[in-house]
Amino acid sequence: MAPGDDADADPADDAALDALLDAYALKDERRTGWQLRGVDEPESVAAHSWGVAYLVLTLGDRFREDLPGVDRDRALRLAVVHDVAEAETGDVATRAADVTADDDATGDAVDREAKVAAEREALRDLAGPLPERVRDAWEAYEARNSPEAVLVKECDLLDTCLQALRYERGDRYDPERGDPDAFREYDDLDEFFATSEPRLRTDAGVELFASIRERYRAARDR
Repeated sequence: MAPGDDADADPADDAALDALLDAYALKDERRTGWQLRGVDEPESVAAHSWGVAYLVLTLGDRFREDLPGVDRDRALRLAVVHDVAEAETGDVATRAADVTADDDATGDAVDREAKVAAEREALRDLAGPLPERVRDAWEAYEARNSPEAVLVKECDLLDTCLQALRYERGDRYDPERGDPDAFREYDDLDEFFATSEPRLRTDAGVELFASIRERYRAARDR
């Protein structure tokens, strides 16, 4: 029988490839928060995940005083998978009205639990045929009880702020293209800084956030 014949195919490999193709939907899943703000051609969730991973790689050493013993390579694994469930569930925007001082807390704890449950179920489909390390990395990020998970979350928040700065500098959004309600409480892209600031947990994260916000305000007020 010739190589490549169906009889030679490994069903496990077929399942893994199907799962990977499903996860690739993340490349086309646009980040909802930018769409609400009328951003022109907003980034995908996958692009955001790359940004988070790049911040872990480039800025991770700045967090060592806050997070002693942090393993940057392990953090990179968490960064790569931290939003992969959204390939199936879609992206749900975090709004300023829902944010409290607790990391990732919302005004409705049931909604938060439901979101995590839905994403965990999605991971069963997306990562089921893949190595256990994929699910382990996602669970570690969600638990937020390791220095690597904290680092990734800090970079997740900082990436959003850096992206807001880029969109502001490029005049990439128009209130008339977005949801009018999105501009009710905050002008411009201020809400992304309002949602990020109270969730930062490290001195390094706060310092980097302040520098990004200063640049954003200069671009906004020019």
